[in-house]
Amino acid sequence: MTDVEEARAYFSNDKFAMKTTGIQIDDVKPLYAKCSLKITDAHKNAAGAVMGGAIFTLADFTFAVAVNFRQVITVTTTSSMYFVGPTKGDTLIAECTPIKDGRRTCFCEVSVCDNLGNPVAKVVFSGTHLG
Repeated sequence: MTDVEEARAYFSNDKFAMKTTGIQIDDVKPLYAKCSLKITDAHKNAAGAVMGGAIFTLADFTFAVAVNFRQVITVTTTSSMYFVGPTKGDTLIAECTPIKDGRRTCFCEVSVCDNLGNPVAKVVFSGTHLG
């Protein structure tokens, strides 16, 4: 079983992210994850744009995969999201990279873009390691 297959199996218990929204895990390494979300009408707001909550869910789940796969359980303590531009493609792609990983806390940045390369959002997360 590859790391991605193992991560998909483990995180399949996250029913909201993987089943309800349809997020896919595309790559995973220590403290790194790349996830994607194929945009459907269910992800859009009344104005026809991708709902901010869908973008945040993708970023939050990508952070969770990066800091929890084969790691001590880590929970989000704070996050700051910055919307950079509108989604023009049909898929959102999020990548989580570490800023700092300490004994009790971690800080990561998640960059969200669309499949055309347009930047959509930046999210900075802090987390607490529970173990």
